[in-house]
Amino acid sequence: MQYKAILKYSLLAGAVYFLCVALAHAVGYKIPGLFIYYNVTSYQYQDSIISFLAFGWSAFFYAGSKTNDIIKPLLFAALVAIVGLINITLSTDFSALNQIETATEMFWLQIILLTLYLLWLSFFAMKLGLLLKRKPH
Repeated sequence: MQYKAILKYSLLAGAVYFLCVALAHAVGYKIPGLFIYYNVTSYQYQDSIISFLAFGWSAFFYAGSKTNDIIKPLLFAALVAIVGLINITLSTDFSALNQIETATEMFWLQIILLTLYLLWLSFFAMKLGLLLKRKPH
């Protein structure tokens, strides 16, 4: 399979994943993998906001599968999101929020998997010359 096809279908898989995240948050099903912080108390308005944003990510990934023009901003936004998740996980006392001991291993596993997905996309984007391409003067 060509690099372009692998990147395209990997981005489409991301679009489907984020659509599932959006649906899970919209209906409030706290499913590990679709809710990063699945065992942390949340309010419906928070889940609704995340649902709308996840739908936007789904559209962003779908658009990325159709055109190479947005691969750089898509990957940069994904990197910022992962750094944000790392910061939240390191700086939040989840046990205090839940008022019970809250393990974070599953949070880290999900962050690692999202990071590996970002590296996967970046590898194929680089192989296609989409990340380091310079415009002629």
